[in-house]
Amino acid sequence: MTGRREEVLDAAIEVLGTGGLRRLTYQAVDAAAGVPQGTTSNHFRNRDLLVEGVVTHIATLDARDWGTFAETPAAGDPAELAGALARVVQHVLGPARSRTAARYALALEGIARPTVREPLNRARESLIDLTSAWLRELGSPTPLEDCRTLFTYLEGLIFQHVTTPRESFDPEPGIRTVLSALLPDGADGRGGREG
Repeated sequence: MTGRREEVLDAAIEVLGTGGLRRLTYQAVDAAAGVPQGTTSNHFRNRDLLVEGVVTHIATLDARDWGTFAETPAAGDPAELAGALARVVQHVLGPARSRTAARYALALEGIARPTVREPLNRARESLIDLTSAWLRELGSPTPLEDCRTLFTYLEGLIFQHVTTPRESFDPEPGIRTVLSALLPDGADGRGGREG
């Protein structure tokens, strides 16, 4: 039954990401998943549990994707980190766009609901911890603080392109610029240092 539960959660993310929180109903999720009516309610006895299940599933998928698209950059090479982060941005704006939109809908819901906000925050902090370790390897004197700045930039960039997409968009130059500002000696994000 684990497979069916994941199907339901994947469909719930799609419904949430394309239709918003008001469209997230058992019937809509069952239809999107192509499962018999009542399947979603069998796995999630009330809507709050469904929303919490979606939050947890998004965090799991994000962690999996982060590992896939942002492999540990080579020590001392900002270009590797810039490239890895650009791949993540392209993924969350492309194949994972519905998940990204769902995360934003949940973030707004989390303002009033700690059961939604707290798991989203924990997932974000986990990714910040991972990335701050990379910044430490690249010589950042304040890797956690620098990583929070980097994530603020990335989140704003992603939000802008979810709400007002452009057809051709390369996130890497902007990411290199931010890394250059954060890393010592003006690391240029291409693996070298500016003169």
